Amino acid sequence: MKQFLEKIRRIPRWGYVFGIVYFALQYGMYRLGDLLSRVLGTISYAFPCKIPFLDDRIPIVPVFAVIYLFSYVFWICGPIAVSLTGKKHFKNYILGLSLAYVIGFLFFVFLPTYMDREAEHLMEAAMQPGVFPALLRVIYGADGGRYAFNLFPSYHCLISAYCYLGVRGRKEISKGFRAYSLIMTVLICLSTVFTKQHYVIDIPGGIGIAVGCYLLMKKLDPGKELIP
Repeated sequence: MKQFLEKIRRIPRWGYVFGIVYFALQYGMYRLGDLLSRVLGTISYAFPCKIPFLDDRIPIVPVFAVIYLFSYVFWICGPIAVSLTGKKHFKNYILGLSLAYVIGFLFFVFLPTYMDREAEHLMEAAMQPGVFPALLRVIYGADGGRYAFNLFPSYHCLISAYCYLGVRGRKEISKGFRAYSLIMTVLICLSTVFTKQHYVIDIPGGIGIAVGCYLLMKKLDPGKELIP
């Protein structure tokens, strides 16, 4: 407990600032992408990126709504944890995450995808009694109601994977937290399909962008040039 409290004290203030700011930024870009696709008319070309052979075999599991919603807490903690790894790594992390956000945003605007929840019979499942179906109703209601847009790539998978990559292999971060980050990333990715917020293809889409941007920043190492 003493060591845990000591690590909390070591977190720089800017770690907390970036955690909150980048959480707000991802939400703003998600909503702005939807708005711009309507303004530009690209939403009229939206298509479902469903693979029936896979997606129709995945059941809806309402309890995963808890994991899906908890992801927002996990994302805030990502930059906060990485702020303990040193300024160079943190700057590379933030630059890569920013690029990943932008790539996802461009997909939302220029190559939008959608899901018809009524056609998928999801609204019926959400109307069942119980706490977890009620959480599904909250999620669906806040994300378009009958029609969900901005499916590919999954921001949930993209950001969660990037949170894990930021602490992966970093000795400054405890093995326990690194393991926790990996487990949470896997569970969050699973939650996107078990809550039927996404189709299967959206998962590798989000993870692929995260890994690509992370490796690019690692290779270019722009944080080295930005260190005061």
